[in-house]
Amino acid sequence: MDMHDLTRELQVKNDSKIVLLVADGLGGLPLTSGGKTELETAHTPNLDELAKRGVCGGSIPVKPGITPGSGPGHLGLFGYDPLEYRIGRGALEATGIGFELLEGDVAARGNFCTLDAGGNISDRRAGRIGSDESAGLTVRMRDVKIPGVRIFVEPVKEHRFVVVFRGEGLEGDVHDTDPQLTGVPPLKPRALNQGSEQTATIAHEFIQQATKLLSGEKKANGLTLRGFSGKPNLAPYREVYGLKAAAIAVYPMYKGLARLVGMEIVGKAQTLSEQIDVLEQEWQHYDFFFIHFKYTDSTGEDGDFAAKVQRIEEFDAVIPRVTALKPSVLIVTGDHSTPSFLKSHSWHPVPTLLASDCCRTDDVQEFSESACVRGGLGQFEAKYLMLLALANAGRLSKFGA
Repeated sequence: MDMHDLTRELQVKNDSKIVLLVADGLGGLPLTSGGKTELETAHTPNLDELAKRGVCGGSIPVKPGITPGSGPGHLGLFGYDPLEYRIGRGALEATGIGFELLEGDVAARGNFCTLDAGGNISDRRAGRIGSDESAGLTVRMRDVKIPGVRIFVEPVKEHRFVVVFRGEGLEGDVHDTDPQLTGVPPLKPRALNQGSEQTATIAHEFIQQATKLLSGEKKANGLTLRGFSGKPNLAPYREVYGLKAAAIAVYPMYKGLARLVGMEIVGKAQTLSEQIDVLEQEWQHYDFFFIHFKYTDSTGEDGDFAAKVQRIEEFDAVIPRVTALKPSVLIVTGDHSTPSFLKSHSWHPVPTLLASDCCRTDDVQEFSESACVRGGLGQFEAKYLMLLALANAGRLSKFGA
């Protein structure tokens, strides 16, 4: 039986409230052998206290040893098997900014980058230029014209933008042009099957024309495209879990993920404190709340150990405001690990805690990687986290006689 068929059959309605707090890229590694991770270094009295009265473990985003992107990482947390529901970053970004994808569209997430005199990438994110600056550059790229295809180019946030190709016979199986390295040129769009050859040709022409339009810029004089994808189709939360779900996120991509699974995007928060303001304001209107905190991931990708520690402490500071609302189930986790040591996403299990009045507590006394390894949840695939949330909220009936 499919997992969602099971939850449809067993779902129970009640007045419980579930909160999923996601610190993006939460897990880390020590900088030196035998040292502490970012989470273990941070002062986290509120998370530690929560761990004492909850149950902890390690969430495996996809499969052991598999490093996930943000899309698969979040889909797993939402209870959608990321191996079954493969959604490209382009579709997520487009949906996140409210762009309505049509059947046959192909979307790609774009990054402005800095190219040196030899055409090699010197900065994959163009110095993380501000949204105001990147928006103007995005509008400039709308001058790209390719016969037989409509092109939509929309700003997202900071160095990110979305491009959508609309035409006949387009498919989205095209390899990323971001080599994930500096000192090398961007890759050429490469079709992964015959049906995507036309999309790859169009993407190549778009990049050529757009690069010429950006050539005079000091920072954002180049671009890469990632996550080519078409419109996905997922069953919504209200149907598969019986939950009226809300998402409180800052970055468009995560709004897109939430919208794709039927969550309502609430509030216009731009800081973590404002996100908790929205949670308090909307508390009576929803059964489930997903709150996304980005900066534990971006600091890890920057390789800034100290900054990630600081962001974890910022995250810890809002925990009392959440617990004051007395959620029936409170889950704290991440979509994947982003160790500063690696400056990238990694395959390591993510520290996870679940607190409810009926959870079976363990001996964990602090919220950290080394402590969670010994926790009562053990190491489990993230796609099962929603089942645990529903069970602890009293929202699943007995299976079988």
